[in-house]
Amino acid sequence: MSLIRTQIQLDEKQYQALKQRALQEGVSVSELIRRATDYLILEEKRELSPFRRRKIIEILGKYRSGQSDISEKHDQYFAETFLS
Repeated sequence: MSLIRTQIQLDEKQYQALKQRALQEGVSVSELIRRATDYLILEEKRELSPFRRRKIIEILGKYRSGQSDISEKHDQYFAETFLS
């Protein structure tokens, strides 16, 4: 993948929020902007971005749902929650 250098203008609040998020995630502001761009493009197609898919997988099994049929209907619950 080759990267194309471009220039954007952000207001101070946007830049500070991106900078803080980048520090928390250990990535560059540019990487966050690329992720946001991918998200917008993929969202139009209703596809999951690799970043969003990874985040979803990271939280699977961390919390209790209160549902007793998760092992049988996990695909249905997943689709209802994340794809609708």
